[in-house]
Amino acid sequence: MKKKVLATIVSAAMVATLLAGCSGAAAPAAPATDAAPAATEEAAPAEEAPAEEAAPAADAAAGDLDFKIVVKSFQSSYWQAAVQGVNQAAEELGVKVECNGPNAESDIADQVNMLTNYINGAPSGIGLAACDQSACLDALQMAKDAGIPVVCFDSGCPDAPEGSVLSTIATDNYGAGATAAENLYAALKDSIASASAPVRIGEVNQESTSESITQRGLGFIDKFSELASADGKKVAVVGNEFYVNGAKDKGDEASADIIIEVAVPAQTTVELCATEASAIMNKSDVLGIFGSNQVAAEGILSANENLNKLGTEAGKDILAAGFDAGTVIKQAIKDGKMFGAVTQSPLAMGKTTVETLYKIANGETVSDIATDGYWYDNSNMDAPDIAPNLYD
Repeated sequence: MKKKVLATIVSAAMVATLLAGCSGAAAPAAPATDAAPAATEEAAPAEEAPAEEAAPAADAAAGDLDFKIVVKSFQSSYWQAAVQGVNQAAEELGVKVECNGPNAESDIADQVNMLTNYINGAPSGIGLAACDQSACLDALQMAKDAGIPVVCFDSGCPDAPEGSVLSTIATDNYGAGATAAENLYAALKDSIASASAPVRIGEVNQESTSESITQRGLGFIDKFSELASADGKKVAVVGNEFYVNGAKDKGDEASADIIIEVAVPAQTTVELCATEASAIMNKSDVLGIFGSNQVAAEGILSANENLNKLGTEAGKDILAAGFDAGTVIKQAIKDGKMFGAVTQSPLAMGKTTVETLYKIANGETVSDIATDGYWYDNSNMDAPDIAPNLYD
């Protein structure tokens, strides 16, 4: 089976429990040294001051930095791992951080209110994982007008006002979805080739608003269609309108050899994702299914508790590909209920967000940063370059 690494390997050791400090908490600040005396009328001219006095002033400034981090929610271990990375960086750099986020990723208005409140507090910088890439645009303009630097992580805001977002730290989500498609297609290729009637591939996306989810979903659709077309098969995309219209080629269902059916629940919960997954998996022509994040993947597994259709034997079982990690997904892969998944590096993403805000505060120029993602299954999940990223 093809194991594809999406980006440069970064091994970040995951700790067993989430460090204290989400809403309202601050990481311990590094001991401050004595700052240089303030200038007065009697002070000596600047050129007469010893050069070495500048260093303590820079150290003191680090302790004064106050960063606000807005995540998508605290409902999954993915975001707990990201906050863990935030707190690690804050402790190492001696800066203050505060993390907040809505109860669920569908609570878009709540997140925008949190972001606006943080802007009004004039922090040193803001890290944002946007639930809806368009809902935050006015707030981002506010931040720019107030001179507050913003770093986006996990999901970007491609339509953000120019100059309002100084760096985006994220997995190549389109490529990550393509990686899931490549591995699932390779396992199903023979079954597809020998099929005497059209077959179906399911896709469950928890929503159709955030850049990370939509890009993964479209990356999977486009790559699966590309691979199938190269083998002479016609593909049609049906279901959720956003993904159908966003696909490079939505095809024609009437003449298709492969139907990719895309479902999006009304809200981002495991239970509603399970309902959508059940509707697809109950169809007799389904060979495989993809869940584009932890919630969607766990929804597929939840649906299977009643259906018992998932496994790793192509042609006999429905092969499920997931995204992210977590105890439920990892155990399902070990037990042969889930074929495999793509994982990210949320701890490294959170840590890099604070480090980037710190660089901005110190006058450094920054750019977009890609973090790692990997395909893993039962054969490689204990490998040294994979295991540290399989958060619980």
